Amino acid sequence: MSFAKRVRAAADPIWQASFRHPFVQELGQGTLEREKFRYYVMQDAYYLRHFARVQALGAAKAPDLAATARLAHHAQSTCEAELSLHETFAELLNITEAERAAFVPAPTAYAYTSHMYRAAYEGHLGDVIAAILPCYWLYYEIGERLKTCQPNDPIYEKWIGTYSSDWFRSLVEEQIARLDAIAEAVTEEERSRMERHFLISSEYEYEFWDMAYRLERWPSARLTASR
Repeated sequence: MSFAKRVRAAADPIWQASFRHPFVQELGQGTLEREKFRYYVMQDAYYLRHFARVQALGAAKAPDLAATARLAHHAQSTCEAELSLHETFAELLNITEAERAAFVPAPTAYAYTSHMYRAAYEGHLGDVIAAILPCYWLYYEIGERLKTCQPNDPIYEKWIGTYSSDWFRSLVEEQIARLDAIAEAVTEEERSRMERHFLISSEYEYEFWDMAYRLERWPSARLTASR
């Protein structure tokens, strides 16, 4: 079994929980409350800005120019394609400039991006890929599971179409192959560390759905609102 298949199998209970999460299920059914998706879009735009920077850190840590070029391409793709998608969603959801200026990342979004930065700064390229791959891979699997759904909502249909596309699948497969190649060249201790990064990111992916579904706020904001 390849390293990527091994860590995917280890993470399967977490991924199955993501597949079953009401945010994902209701998005496919078209019944997800618009407020929750709107909240998700704003938090995900924040996440993707930092995701692109972590990809760029991976490019800087790559051992050869070919890998540097590809990781830089991934970072650029995140900035151009995914953030463009979020710009479209922002327009369709009437997210204002004032809301963007006042935006504060939720605890889960802040913690997830902090985890990725730690993996990137403290480790090598394998740590970077292990930390960011669940985002690619899980979203593709969710896109595949939802692609036959008919939510009858153009926004949700566009989201599903993006993550079930051949373009996105090719990016996922490239990063899976890169993770396996790195895993073959490093020590067992390094592979264990990479697996921990993969599992922690998988946990955060689940928490991200839950964060959006619950409209998560910082504890101080909840206390203030209850007064």
